[in-house]
Amino acid sequence: MTRPERDLVTALRAELAAIDPSRPCDRRAEAIGLASAPAPRDAPVARLAVRLALNRDRTEGRSSGSAASDIPAAPIDWAASPDHCRMAYLRGLFLARGSLSLAGGRTHLEFVVDRDAAPRLAAWLTDAGLPASWRVRRGRGVVTWKSGDTIGLFLRRIGAGGALLELEARQVSRALRGDLNRVLNAESANLQRAVGAAGRQIAAIAELEADGRLAAQPYVVRLVADARRETPEATLGDLAERLGVHRSAVQRALERVERLALYPEEAPKTRRHDRRSTDARARSALA
Repeated sequence: MTRPERDLVTALRAELAAIDPSRPCDRRAEAIGLASAPAPRDAPVARLAVRLALNRDRTEGRSSGSAASDIPAAPIDWAASPDHCRMAYLRGLFLARGSLSLAGGRTHLEFVVDRDAAPRLAAWLTDAGLPASWRVRRGRGVVTWKSGDTIGLFLRRIGAGGALLELEARQVSRALRGDLNRVLNAESANLQRAVGAAGRQIAAIAELEADGRLAAQPYVVRLVADARRETPEATLGDLAERLGVHRSAVQRALERVERLALYPEEAPKTRRHDRRSTDARARSALA
């Protein structure tokens, strides 16, 4: 990940660790999730572990000074717990066992847990409306999300706020840049094709005019050829609108010009009186 992405993940974890649940049951559930790891990995999570231990001591009337590791790491009673306790447990579990990656424009969140706990955690997440996949990696269970929408929903439900908004804003900005790049690439490719076709057509027109074959073509072909030479940047639709003919007629005329330039032996042998009658019909259609 880049430095800004790492800073954003750090801010997100610090924001989650700063949440102070008002319900004792939520504090207990978060402490159980947090106690699943042997020791906190960063300062905000370490402070959270101490705070939860102190709150537990006050609630149970014990003397302060007990370690956070004294909290039992037994799994939460998921089936009997309300949703707010479940989310508190998942918040603690994420801070203890979870990791979030934003590298390469992709959002990836995973929990690294005991091998036997992975299918159970995946089932709990599915029950909470957050379906996840799991696998075994180097002897440990890994529960994974790769969907940005699911990850955003999970972080929102466990209490993420400002950092999540920044994350979503970056995702939207990245998606917009991707869409814009695709549109620009498509437009650039279309422009290159149009420029290449116009260049071939003008060269073919010049060749037919040099050897006198252009004058022998039907009136519409000569009319389109003159319009193409005058406005080489015009599209087929622009030429059709200017000449008052169908776009297909313009396309057929230019294709005929290119074909005659490439294969002179395929030039149609039109009698003079036939060409005159064709020109008269074309002029009457354009009038």
